[in-house]
Amino acid sequence: MAKRYRPVDRDQPYLFPPDMREWLPPGHPVWLVIRVVEEHLDTSAFHAVRRTGGAGAAGYDPDMLLAVLVWAYASGVTSSRRMEQLCGTDVAFRLICAQNLPDHVTIARFRAAFAAAVPVFFAEVLRLCARLGMGRLGVVALDGMKIAASASKAANRAEGKLVRLARDIVAAHASTDAAEDELFGEGRRGDEVPPEAWRPGSRDERIAAALASLQAEREAAEQAQKARAEEFRARQRAGQRTGCSPDRAAVALAEENLARVTAARQARIDDWEARNARSLAQAGKGLRNPPRRPASQHVRARQAAARLERARRRQAEAARRAADRERNRKGPGPVRNITDPGSRLMPVRGGGFVQGYNAQNVTSEDGLIIATELTNDPADCTWFEPMMRAAERAATPIGASRPAGRHDDQIGLMLADAGYCSEANLTTSGPDRLIAVGKLRDLEKAARDGPPAGRQRARPATLAMAGRLKTEDGITAYRHRGHIAETPHGNIKHNLRFRQLSLRGTAKASAEWAFTAAIHNLLKAITSGHLTASALTTLPA
Repeated sequence: MAKRYRPVDRDQPYLFPPDMREWLPPGHPVWLVIRVVEEHLDTSAFHAVRRTGGAGAAGYDPDMLLAVLVWAYASGVTSSRRMEQLCGTDVAFRLICAQNLPDHVTIARFRAAFAAAVPVFFAEVLRLCARLGMGRLGVVALDGMKIAASASKAANRAEGKLVRLARDIVAAHASTDAAEDELFGEGRRGDEVPPEAWRPGSRDERIAAALASLQAEREAAEQAQKARAEEFRARQRAGQRTGCSPDRAAVALAEENLARVTAARQARIDDWEARNARSLAQAGKGLRNPPRRPASQHVRARQAAARLERARRRQAEAARRAADRERNRKGPGPVRNITDPGSRLMPVRGGGFVQGYNAQNVTSEDGLIIATELTNDPADCTWFEPMMRAAERAATPIGASRPAGRHDDQIGLMLADAGYCSEANLTTSGPDRLIAVGKLRDLEKAARDGPPAGRQRARPATLAMAGRLKTEDGITAYRHRGHIAETPHGNIKHNLRFRQLSLRGTAKASAEWAFTAAIHNLLKAITSGHLTASALTTLPA
């Protein structure tokens, strides 16, 4: 047994070995990150956004800054200030920086400027994983995940409030201009900030962008309603089955019918008057049975006018009900966020809303995110086909990069939950798919000799999918969806502790999400044992 403690000598002049390669063991994952970034990824897109050759001190190497961000996100750190601290206190970060300690402003500016380079980085990481033998595409799964934006729900404003804010901003600017003109006189004073160095207040820009987005959405909805009405009218003119008519189409059709009936009756009146004039001129005698009433008072015209009036009343009643629903709405109405205009209020499981985005991800059988898209659409259904096409495009370089002899380099089966179920998604061209027609518990109950899950009066493709999921092969294959699709989401949110985006705006937020998905893929390659020092040695740089 030891008779004393180890000495604590804080006056020791040297604490670390002189060789940085001895600071951490060779098997530490940070060495793999450094080698991957410097030797096996094409980082030219990150170099392209950096400026060199100008006045001032030499800049930091983009490869080093990229490795710092990769290791930080892999460690659950997204704050640039926290990264700056770790570069001075954490051994792994000091290894990456090679004692060149970047400040948080440098890190934040580098991250804010990499939006154009991240898609290339994501593809490069995916290609590296494929070269290491990963990317099993026999079964893939599509799922959406709500991710919080760098914005508060309290910053949402309705259109009326945005209009007032924009008007107040214009008035404030005009007042400021008038005060400066009175104080300094009109024209240039000689001490203005150069235009290239001046940037207007970003809050004003965000308010303008939020208002423009809300107005564009309303106009798009109105145009879509007009298009549906025109399509209905075209089908009815062609004698096709039309079903229930939209209120706007019913009014337009009633107006067309009234105009047609009135014009036809007026034509008959004009024809009688012309024949009557000729008879008077030729025989001196007029025709019998003159029109008893004007065209607008004819029985068919009155019937058409009554139908038009009924259609208008139905349209007004529908508008009144819509206004009542809007006034009694319990959830949020159409709003835009003035902090991040690209984000939306997203409903989350368990009730409530989060200010954020809806990330759509296609995951391979071995846990790689092969295609990803950050959307501001709360619903998933419309993103099935775009994500399926993106996964098909990703399958080509994956198959070309993987070692020979593999037979799962094409998508064999695509799994998706009930949020993606629609006739269009079930019938569009592409790989075989299993899309749930109800909750998993209902599918399992149906597979145990119960009635098929979903609506019994659904359309043919949905009914066929319900029958397929009732079979043993169908339900067995679909049971893999949760593990394949939701495991990456759990890893990102719980292990990487990435629950909120740091960048604002759709472009920057999308880049940050794609970067996080690439980090997930890189860590998956490390933890699965595919990415090792020996494996990198066998790969050409």
